[in-house]
Amino acid sequence: MTRPTPTPGPGPAGTAASPATAPPPAFGVRLAAGLLGVLLAALLSGLNNRVPGLALADVQGALGFAQDDASWLNTAYAAGELAVMPFATWFAVTFSMRRFHLAMLACALALSAIMPEVRNLYLLLALRALQGLFSGALIPMLMMSALRFLPPSIRLHGLALYAMTATFAPNVALWLAALCVDRLEDWRWVYWHTIPLGLVAMGLIAWGMPKMPPALSRLRQGNWPGMALGVPGLALVVAGLDQGVRLDWFHSPLITAALGVGTVFTALFLASEWRHPAPFMRLQMLGRRNLGLGFSVFVCLLLTMATAVTLPAGVLGRLQAFRMEQMASIGLIVGLPQLVLGPAVALLLYQRWVDARHVFAAGLACIAAACWLGTDITSEWMVPQLVWAGILQAIGQPMAVIALLFLATSVVQPMEGPYVAGIVNTFRAFSSVLGGAIIGQLTAVRGHFHVEMLLDQAGRLLPRLPPPDPGASSLAALVSQQASILAAADVYRVFGWLALLLIPVVLKLQHIPAPTQTRTPQAAPTGTGTQTRTTH
Repeated sequence: MTRPTPTPGPGPAGTAASPATAPPPAFGVRLAAGLLGVLLAALLSGLNNRVPGLALADVQGALGFAQDDASWLNTAYAAGELAVMPFATWFAVTFSMRRFHLAMLACALALSAIMPEVRNLYLLLALRALQGLFSGALIPMLMMSALRFLPPSIRLHGLALYAMTATFAPNVALWLAALCVDRLEDWRWVYWHTIPLGLVAMGLIAWGMPKMPPALSRLRQGNWPGMALGVPGLALVVAGLDQGVRLDWFHSPLITAALGVGTVFTALFLASEWRHPAPFMRLQMLGRRNLGLGFSVFVCLLLTMATAVTLPAGVLGRLQAFRMEQMASIGLIVGLPQLVLGPAVALLLYQRWVDARHVFAAGLACIAAACWLGTDITSEWMVPQLVWAGILQAIGQPMAVIALLFLATSVVQPMEGPYVAGIVNTFRAFSSVLGGAIIGQLTAVRGHFHVEMLLDQAGRLLPRLPPPDPGASSLAALVSQQASILAAADVYRVFGWLALLLIPVVLKLQHIPAPTQTRTPQAAPTGTGTQTRTTH
C-alpha cells in the first residue's frame, strides 16, 4: 500500500516564488542547533503562559491588584496567543523564518524583563497581551521547522519534540512556579525565568537556522480583511471563555457581547479564509480524514490532559490549602518522563509492525485509567495518592499526542507544513482555554448540586442528633469540602468517559504505515522532495 500523497493547492506556500518550496538544506550539526533553539523558544512560550498564571496570587499581592482585576492578566495572554496562531507561519515564510523567529523571541524576552516593573494594571494588561502575541508566534515555528528541515528518517523525533509543548512544559510549570516564588523568594522571577534560556535560544537560532530570502511579494496576496476579523474575533472568544465561569456566562453583558461578537467575527474570518485564493490557513485540508477527524480528536485529547496536573493541583489547593511547593512533585511526575518517553514513542512508531492508531488508543486507555483512579478521591488524599494517576498520564500522553501528530502529518506535503502548523496550533491554543472553562463550569455546577444534596440530607438527620456546640458552626465548611471532593470526582469521571469514547473514533483514522528510515536525497525536486514513500 502506498501512502497517499495529496496535491498541494495554490497559495503563497505553494507558489514558485515562495521560500517554502525551495529544497531544504542538508541536515547537520548547525541545523540541529538551530532546531534546538526553536524547541527551547517553544517551551519557553508555554512556560510564559503557565508560570505567571500559577503564581497569580503572588503577583496580585505584590502589585496590590484585586483578585478579579488580576484574573484578566491570564486572559490577556491567552487572547494574544490564540489571535496570532493562524497567522504566524504565514509571516514566517514571508519575512523568512529565521528573521521572524528572532524578532518575536526578542520582543517576548524584552517584555518579560520590563513587566515586573509595571504597576499600572491597564498597561500591564496591554503588555501581557502583546507578550501572548509574540510568544504565541513561536510555537507554530517548531512544527513548521520539523516538517520542513528534518529528513524522514528522524522527522518523528521532531514531532516528539513538538509534543513536549503539550506534555512537558505545561506539567513542569507547577514546579517552576514554586521555584520562583518559594525558593528564589521573588515573584518577579515568574516573568524573568525565561530570559536566560531565551537568550541561549536566540543564539542557537541565529547561528543554526538557515538564512532564507524574504518573500515580500506575498504581502500583496494576504487575506487582510480576514485577518482584521480574525484577530479581534479570536481574542474576544478567548475573553468570553476564560472569564465566563467567574462572571456567570450569559448573565454578564460583557461575556454575552464578547462571545457573540467574537463568534460572528471568527465565523466571517473562517469563511473568508475558505474562499480566499491565498489564505493564512488552508481549511480545505481538513477534508482529509486524518486532519479533520484527527484534529477534532486532538481538541478532546487536550481537554482530558488537563486532568493530569491542573485539576489535582486545584483540588489540593482548595482542600488542603497546599502551596505550589507542596504540589510541585505532581507536575514533575508527569512532565519529566516526557524527556525519555517522547523519543521512545517515536522509535516505537518507526517499527513496521506497529499501527499508530493502536498506540494512540493505548495512550487514551492510560489517560482514561488515570481519570478513573481520580474518581476515588477523598478528603484524606495528598500527593502520594496521586502518584499512580500521574504515572499513567505520563505514559499515555506522549503515546496519544505523538501518534496523532504522525497520523496527521503523514498526509501532508512538506510545502504544506506552514498551513498544518497554523491549524494544529490554533486548535491547541483554543482547547487550552476551552478546557479551563469546561473544568471550571463542571466544578461549579456539580459542586452546587452536591452542596444542595448534602444540605438536604443533613437537614433530615440533624433533628435526630443531640445539638453539638462546635459542630453546628463547622457544618457549612464540612459540606463545602465534601461537595468539592464529589465535584472533582465527577470531573474525573466525565473526562475518563471522554477518553474512552475517543478510542473507537481513533480507530477510524486512516492507517499510515511506518515510515522507512532511509534518508532521501535532500535535493529532490520540489513537491515530492522530502516525503518518504512507504510501501508494504
